[in-house]
Amino acid sequence: MPLKVSGLVDVIRVACPEYEFPFMPLVLRLVRLTCTLSALASSLIRCPSAPRAWKEVLGAVPGAREALATASVTSRGSLREPRAPAARAALSLTLLQAYVVALLPGSVSRRGQGQSRSRGRARAQPQPTLGAVAPSGPAAAANMVSPVTVVKSEGPKLVPFFKATCIYFVLWLPASNPSWFSALIKCLPIFCLWLFLLAHGFGFLLANPSATRIFAGLVFSSVGDAFLIWQDQGYFVHGLLMFAVTHILYASAFGMQPLALRKGLVMAVLSGLCYALLYPHLSGPYIYLVGAYVALIGFMGWRAVAGLQLVGAHWRWTELAAGSGALFFIISDLTIAINKFCFPVPYSRAIIMATYYAAQMLIALSVVESRDLAGDLGMSKVD
Repeated sequence: MPLKVSGLVDVIRVACPEYEFPFMPLVLRLVRLTCTLSALASSLIRCPSAPRAWKEVLGAVPGAREALATASVTSRGSLREPRAPAARAALSLTLLQAYVVALLPGSVSRRGQGQSRSRGRARAQPQPTLGAVAPSGPAAAANMVSPVTVVKSEGPKLVPFFKATCIYFVLWLPASNPSWFSALIKCLPIFCLWLFLLAHGFGFLLANPSATRIFAGLVFSSVGDAFLIWQDQGYFVHGLLMFAVTHILYASAFGMQPLALRKGLVMAVLSGLCYALLYPHLSGPYIYLVGAYVALIGFMGWRAVAGLQLVGAHWRWTELAAGSGALFFIISDLTIAINKFCFPVPYSRAIIMATYYAAQMLIALSVVESRDLAGDLGMSKVD
């Protein structure tokens, strides 16, 4: 079926004509792909003989039918987008969410039923900390859940986070002109991670101390992000302190078991090397503040990777997500420090924010218990 794609590619330029977009070529390619998929989705949902599964998928996404109602279909079955830029952007983002749902089998039917049962299990039994020693033997095999299963179970809850992250990189507001709007756009993905944890229910947060501490860490992170918007106006230290509290909360969430002294020694050596790289370029109070911060993030990284075992019967998703998130966080903060104190890093802002958002997402995912995911997967198969 031939598909016509009309002028959605200029919606971002129309919405924000005063900004320069360094990532515009990539954005235009993604928007063109979304336009093509939108035309296909519209044709499927309006066609009487369309597959029932697609209609269920689009019907399960809030606002999908309303967004499609703003568009019209030509006689050849292609999509003619609405003229208003806001309506065209809403159509694109809403249908993009539908594609994510479509790629995650089992996320449409009985999703609410599965969530309520999962919350019931969270209330019925206390959750272990992230750093707890994983069981071995058959019990460990029963708890092992693949990353694909985690994506299928948790992916729909992360759709707002991915949308907010795309909005940040598409707008790419200039750092030289700080404002409350730019602070909101920067903090928006972290707000969505708040919602991701809250989507599991207040009972989950109350029954799981690790989740509560990570939620509190995300709150302090968002405050730190807002301070760093005005770092050139003297608020860099404020942001540094907020993220120091964040690392303390994250390390507390990961726990002190197992101890993993060898991994701690490796992290101590790496932290020392990083500080040795920065030390010649530091002066005044930054000598002590940066040293303390490096020690804290190194300690957090140690606790995050302490329980990580990629081989054998002890493999668990929580440790993999926590360790990967801590590694991305260290890369992000090290790039900030080198760019601020040592020398300009090419594409520093893109590296910093991409690794930072990935780190926060993975750390938020690390509170998802493998047993709950395995139970949800088994229930969906039975249903």
